Amino acid sequence: MNQLRVYYESMVDIALVENWVSIGAGVATVLVVYLLWKTVRHMEETTKLSRVQVAHRFRPWVGPSSGIEFKNTAEGKEQFVITLKNYGELPASSVVATFTMKNEVPSRDILKGSDGIDRFNLGPLLPNMEKRYWFFVDSDTMQRAKNNNTNIFIALYFEYAFPGGRSGYGMISYFDSSANTFVHKDMWVD
Repeated sequence: MNQLRVYYESMVDIALVENWVSIGAGVATVLVVYLLWKTVRHMEETTKLSRVQVAHRFRPWVGPSSGIEFKNTAEGKEQFVITLKNYGELPASSVVATFTMKNEVPSRDILKGSDGIDRFNLGPLLPNMEKRYWFFVDSDTMQRAKNNNTNIFIALYFEYAFPGGRSGYGMISYFDSSANTFVHKDMWVD
């Protein structure tokens, strides 16, 4: 009888240990599933970040690296220049400059039309490469603007293609006679 009691007590101890092991295995399984779920969520966020990085970092970013500067006067026209730079990590395959000049503030949509719009293909722009775009304003018009007799507003838009699509940078500027230079009024990126 004594041996039976010892055998029974050892069986109870073994059953108790088995129950605790089963509970521990269940808790460990829940913990492993939770950690796997967190790992999958982290991988999803990493994938989203990679997509954003590819869309915004690995592409050309063309914009001005200088203001609008006076270059010289020739044949009754004053020449102005603006320097463009590709700040991105990929080349812009074809940069097209669009220019118009008005006496009143132009809208952004005016550059999409064809009436009085000058277009010039600047060609490709490699990463960190700079190119200059020149535009001309009649000297008589500039003299009237310097005497505050008229307003000069210009609209410039630089559109460029890259493997992921098309993009552009635009600006609307006015001639400030007190500073004797063009001042940006509106700038945007498409």
